[in-house]
Parts: sequence; structure tokens; C-alpha cells
Amino acid sequence: MTTDTVVVRCGAPRLVRFGTLLAVLLGLVALGGVKGSAAAGATTQEIAAGGSIFGKKCVSCHTIGEGSLLGPDLRDVHRRREQSWLVRWLMDSGAMVESDAEARKLVEGRGGQSRMKSLHLNDTEAQQVLAYIELESTKRSGAAPAQQVLAKTEAESTKAPSVAAAQQVPSSALAGEAFEHTKNLYFDRCAGCHGLLRKGATGPNIEPKRSAELGGNAIETILANGTPGGMPAWGKEKILTPQEMRLMASYLHMPAPEPPAVSFEEIRESWKLLVPVARRPKAPVTKRQWDNYFGVILRDAGKVAVVDGDTKQLAGVIDTGFAVHILRSSSTGRYFYAVGRDGRVSMIDLWPETPTLVAQVKGCVDARSIDSSKYKGYEDKLLIEGCYWPPQYVVYDGQTLEPKKVVDITTPAYDTGEELKEVRVASIIASPYAPLWVVSLKESGHVALVDYSKPDFPVTKKIAAERFLHDGGWDRTKQYFMVAANTREQMVVVDVKNGSLVTKFKTGARPHPGRGANWEDPEYGWVNGTVHIGEGKLVVYGADPVKKPQHAWKIVRDIPLGEPGGLFIKTHPKSPWVWLDSPLSNDPNGTRQICIYSKKEGKIDRCFAASERGRAVHFEYNKAGTEVWVSVWDKEGELIVYDDKTLKEKTRIKGDWLVTPTGKFNVFNTAADVY
Repeated sequence: MTTDTVVVRCGAPRLVRFGTLLAVLLGLVALGGVKGSAAAGATTQEIAAGGSIFGKKCVSCHTIGEGSLLGPDLRDVHRRREQSWLVRWLMDSGAMVESDAEARKLVEGRGGQSRMKSLHLNDTEAQQVLAYIELESTKRSGAAPAQQVLAKTEAESTKAPSVAAAQQVPSSALAGEAFEHTKNLYFDRCAGCHGLLRKGATGPNIEPKRSAELGGNAIETILANGTPGGMPAWGKEKILTPQEMRLMASYLHMPAPEPPAVSFEEIRESWKLLVPVARRPKAPVTKRQWDNYFGVILRDAGKVAVVDGDTKQLAGVIDTGFAVHILRSSSTGRYFYAVGRDGRVSMIDLWPETPTLVAQVKGCVDARSIDSSKYKGYEDKLLIEGCYWPPQYVVYDGQTLEPKKVVDITTPAYDTGEELKEVRVASIIASPYAPLWVVSLKESGHVALVDYSKPDFPVTKKIAAERFLHDGGWDRTKQYFMVAANTREQMVVVDVKNGSLVTKFKTGARPHPGRGANWEDPEYGWVNGTVHIGEGKLVVYGADPVKKPQHAWKIVRDIPLGEPGGLFIKTHPKSPWVWLDSPLSNDPNGTRQICIYSKKEGKIDRCFAASERGRAVHFEYNKAGTEVWVSVWDKEGELIVYDDKTLKEKTRIKGDWLVTPTGKFNVFNTAADVY
């Protein structure tokens, strides 16, 4: 196995290299031989207890006899290492690396990039886990299945689905209504990370070949328990039922359905101009400070709420359609543009007494990105939507959403020249200094520059960058575009003014900066930063090539965090703080955690739980930069408002309309790219 294959240890929020864990835990076969049996004297109850621990702490990453999952297959591990060695490893792997020369040698031999964090089991618990693994191993060797020994115990009957869980529904049984239901589930919950064609990007490849290697039970295990590296526990969180997880395991063994094309004619047919420009207000009618409105995505409700940032009152709720991903403001801030994962674009006018839906159109089967024209003379005139599928972008009239042009962006991979069927448009940002949209092409690894001053809005340059580009944003000067290639563990820097790649550098496991955050460090000058999905880490890197060229585009601070699963980092020019979330941690407590970084001290000031339920996700400042709003992503959601100076909670916005709130977008900050 290569050392750059990323896995995360079960039950702990730390990065582990696949090769590191494989070498340390399985050891060298030449050193093998059965050195003792944990199962020989164990009772049924003790084995069941070990199975329960395995199900809670290990099953997300490991199988016993069903092949490698996120971590290595643990079948017959007891035959390759001394039992006492394994017990010590399970009790405190960190101390083991410090004290055991062989363990240290194995870790360092794999690069030493990171270590498996201790499970902190006691001696009895470690013995029980090893007994369970040993008996499960005999099952895979043709002996009496260990699961039969455990079947009658209460612990086994209540355990979360594991490698010996419910039976797989055969692929042949997945047809008709069940097939359509599962296909829609995949689109809703899986396609964003794994792709409609399942080739992977943020998440791994799960095409039928790989799914067959994992097996149906292992897939169900992942769906049920999630992974510490960012995969949600769909089963534990009761988002997917056991039956739906079985259906999904079968669905992934089948070829991916061919997604449809979307032609210009179909896009035009979908266009609905609900309020023509002539019937809209010529000046703001509302008495509210509309440029301090917050647009709040209500993901599962298929709606966008508009909240008055001054009074914290609800200004309106707009039906926008399926799973809105982001909002962008028009250049003047008058309009919100919402893009859903189903490719539907909704245009919301903020000047009426009540925010009003004025136009809709559907340009993609699947989409994530949108932005308006911001160059002088083009304010509010044009809009671009980037598709995850088909591989295209669509340009619309910024006042009406009338479709103007569809442009195919199918492009070979920048590095190998491989012809690609799926090239997704990831992040898009608009330059204020030129009539350009900056477009990330995920699979091919290019940053495309789209000139909207030219007829047909062509790509005028493709900058070879890195494959699997995702989120990104501007530096403070808005000359440099910084974007994460998260599967490649890198940040990429592009000079948009000169149309060239500046550099790329490794940060950690799956960086996810959102649009990033710019601030002035007392030692390193202007910097930017990113959190990571795959490990608990904040990376701060120099972003001041003029005054601090020696630090530019280099990591200057590498700060461990308690949890992986980070999605967003946020600050404001007036703030002394940088806010960090971790909503994709597989630890329920970790999903609710907020960490706050001190710009002055260059370290984490505090971490705390924002809520007792749901996930704390995404930050947005008010126009004045004095408040930070955080979403509690839950069926009964909340918006928590903090005083940014004192870090004290000011209020919680609640209501039956707050269903699964996720991203929030302040009109002024979004229009002006303040982050």
C-alpha cells in the first residue's frame, strides 16, 4: 500500500496513514506465529463485550475477513503479533510508539506523518476485543462462525450493524420503485462527495468493482457508523433506515445509471419569469436594512429563509426547491441567487416589503456553484451556474434568469491526459478587476477563466493546477485564488491577474476552507487558513507575497484541533478571532464543537459545545462585523448569535420554520466578498 492513502482510526479524530497502521497493527508476517489465545479462556459474555467495543470503536474502519475498509483487515492479527503486544497497543498506542522500538520503527518507516491515537482501553477490554477478533477470524477460516456463539447474547442483539450485520439484498431484487428510491437517496446523500458516476473525489471511488471488494455488509457498516474522516453516520443518526442501507449496499454493486444530458432547449423550457423587471420596485420598499439581511439555507425543507440582521426577525421564507447548496448576492446586493443540488436556480428580490421569488430556471441535473458578474459596467447583468452534471456551465441574464448560453467543459486530466466523462464545476468566484469568472474544474484539475465580456462567454484560459479541486476564495487583494484540491491534500494558488499557477502545497487530510479566511498575523503578515475534513487540524499559511515573500504560500502555523470533520473557517477584518467548525466529526460531541483562534496569540483560545443536539455548522458575520451567527443543523434548528468581541452568546433564533439550517449569507459581506 502507498503511504499517501488516507484513512482515519476508528473511534478517534486523528489521521492515520493506511500503510502505517497496516505495518504496525498487522506487523511483519515473518515475525508471526500464534503467541497466545485471547479467545481460549474467554466466556461468551466476554466475547460479546469485545464485539460491542469493536462495534463502537473499530467497525467504521476495519473488517475481520472481508478485506480492507478504511483501515486494514484484522483477520488473524493474533497470529502475527504477540498477544501482550496487541494488548499494549490497544491500551495506549501513543505510549507504545514512544517506548517500543519496533512500533516506532514501523511508524517511522511509513513516513511518521501521524500516529494512531490511543483507544484508552483497559487490560480487560483489550483482551475482550482480541478474543472477539480471534473468533471472528475462525469464522473466515471455515471454523464454526463466531457470530453463532454470540447470537444469543443481549449485547450482540443490540449492537450497531457490523461486518456480520443484516443480509444483503441481492442486486436482482433492486428494481422498480425500490431502485428509484435508492437512486434518489444516492443523489441526495452521496453524489456530492462520490460523484454521480461514483468515481469519487472528496469521498473515495465506490464503483461496482470497489463495492464488490468491500462487500455488502461492509458497506452497510460504513453507512450505519460513518467514519471519523467525514462520512456521516447515516444509520446512527436515523437519516437512513436499516432497509435503506441494505438497498444502498445493493445499489452500489450495480452499474451507475447514465445521468441525462440537459440541453439549452430544456433549460429554456424550465425558465419561469414570475415578476418581470418592469413590475419590480425602482427603490427599496422595505423599511428594514436589507443589506444586513441573512439568507439562511433550510436544506431539507427546500427553502431559504431571510432574516433581518438588526432585529433578528424573520423577513420571509421562499420555496426554492431541493437542497439549496449556496446563496450568492448580486453585485449590488439587491438579489439573492440560490442554487440547489438539483440544479435549480432561484432569484430572490430583497427590495419588496417581503423578499420575493422573481425567477427560476434549471440548468443542471446536479449543481453546487453560482456567481454574478461584478466587474464595473456588468453589475447585476449576468449570472453563471456551474454543473456537477452534465459537465457544463450555463450563463443567464442577471435580471431575469433567461438562459443565454450553455458551454461544455469536458476536459482531459491535466496531468495524465486521461479522457474524462465526468468533469464537475466546483467553486466559482467573480473578479472585481476584470470581466472574469474563475471556475474550478474538479476532475480535470484546471482553473478555467471565463470571459463574460466576449460573445458566447468562452473559457479563455485553462490553468493546469491539481486534480479534484473543491472550495476556494480570494486572498485579501483579490488577485490570488486559493482553492483546495482536497483528495490530493493540497491548497492551490492561482494568480488570476496574470493567468498563471503560482504554487501548490500540502496541508493535511482533505482540506476544506469554504471560501477561506484572511487576516493579518503579527509575525507572518497577511495569512489565510483552512480546516480539514480528514483530520483535526488548522493550517495557517502566508498570503502576502509583497511584504512577506519569504512566508508567502508556505505553512506558518500548524495547529492541532480536537476533532476532524471541519468544513468552514471564518473571520472579519474587524475581528480578533477566527471561527472553526467540525460538523462532519463522527463523534456526536465533536459535531457540536466550535473552536476559536486568536489572531494576536496565534493559537486556539477556546473550544466549546454550541448545542446539546444537531451539528454546529457555518459562520457568518453581520454587516458591522460585531456578531457571528452559527447554525444548529437539526430538524428543530436554531441560529445562535454571538458577540464577536466577548464571545458571549447574545440570543438564539428559534421557530418551526427553522428546519435543518445550514449555510448563512449576509448580503453585504457576500456581495463584497468579505471573508
